[in-house]
Amino acid sequence: MYKVLHLSPMIPSFNIRETRDFFVDFFGFELLMDGDYSIVKKDAHLVHILQAGDDIGEMEFYLEVDGVDDLWDSIRDRLPVTKLRPPFDREYGMREFHIVVPHTKTLMFVGQVIQ
Repeated sequence: MYKVLHLSPMIPSFNIRETRDFFVDFFGFELLMDGDYSIVKKDAHLVHILQAGDDIGEMEFYLEVDGVDDLWDSIRDRLPVTKLRPPFDREYGMREFHIVVPHTKTLMFVGQVIQ
């Protein structure tokens, strides 16, 4: 049997630089690799960003955090114009906000367990 060590989503983007900067500037990710293919890291978690073709698919991923409201408060006024849903409580015990990652068809769920 094997053990999963990390889940690293791979996000196709129409503008790698701006998508990369989104993770670095708003969520504090570190840039590990830059260019036609970028990798950003936060703690032990990686996000790979690659060039999208003409027909980009949709993707979703979930980022579980502590202090979801503090994170929201620190970025909400600086976020680029994009589709988003401010923090709200879910029936399954999570408080979360939703945001479309710029220049992609990727929906990012950011959430925290309700205590």
